[in-house]
Amino acid sequence: MNDFSSFCNHTILVTGGAGFIGSHLCEKLLELGNRVVCLDNFSTGRKENISAFQSSLNFTLIEGDIRSLETCKVAVKGVDYVLHEAALGAVPRSINDPVTTNEVNISGFLNMLIASRDEKIKRFVYAASSSAYGDSESLPKVENVIGKPLSPYAVTKYVNELYADVFSKTYGMETIGLRYFNVFGSRQNPEGPYAAVIPSFIRQLMNHESPIIYGDGTHSRDFTYVANVVQANLLSLTTTHPEAINQLYNVACGERTTLNELAGYLKTLLSQKDPYIKDIEIKHADNRTGDIPHSLADIGKAKALLGYNPQYSVKEGLESYVKR
Repeated sequence: MNDFSSFCNHTILVTGGAGFIGSHLCEKLLELGNRVVCLDNFSTGRKENISAFQSSLNFTLIEGDIRSLETCKVAVKGVDYVLHEAALGAVPRSINDPVTTNEVNISGFLNMLIASRDEKIKRFVYAASSSAYGDSESLPKVENVIGKPLSPYAVTKYVNELYADVFSKTYGMETIGLRYFNVFGSRQNPEGPYAAVIPSFIRQLMNHESPIIYGDGTHSRDFTYVANVVQANLLSLTTTHPEAINQLYNVACGERTTLNELAGYLKTLLSQKDPYIKDIEIKHADNRTGDIPHSLADIGKAKALLGYNPQYSVKEGLESYVKR
């Protein structure tokens, strides 16, 4: 278990801090005794995610958009570190609206880099994505072997990596990119057309509806509990290892779970409270455009350079999530 108790009395900006992952980062940083600035425009973030923090004197909310450079400059004022989580996620959304995805994920990202450079922040840690692996068929996914992007979203997240690398080399910024693999946990939105698979499945099963799996269910993912992601971010903020900085890391469990297996796990867990759920049929539909068939991370680099050691397996994470 990592001990981050000495990481305190800093001021950290969390962009997208009212979002699923961002709000967990805000919570942990406040718990450790830091000052947190949350920047969010609430396009996908939710006010209820941060309602518990808003009475804290160490928490500041800026309602604004990273597409405004001036807003980014205001947000980084007096900040020591930046955790950049703000983005428009979801492959289908990017296919339906590539322009807005590009504006937020690329122009917004560049604005945050510029503002952080000018404020001379100590380190810029950002949410990268496993979508950068694109059409590469090699498994497990190793950081330096990627393919061509399969969606506008994947293009934007790959461009983030390129910009961060250029800013580290050109301006001497310290950057670390964390390629998240299918993160799940509390505060993840179960509603809408772009809802992530796990909260969507849970909501449907609890409502006695049949979850829909796109494809035959043999597609696999490296599902990762949000507590592991929080750990990786804190390690990225606190590492003093010179080789660990200006790098990209896979953040995952290193476990492969098919969508059929996932549905089975959830039915088993949820039927402990509601026996009816164990008999609900799982339905299938055509594969979605832009979805990769298999995803499995090699987390050796993060273990070696950051000291990353996921505390929750997929099953342990699902159990913790369902109990909440």
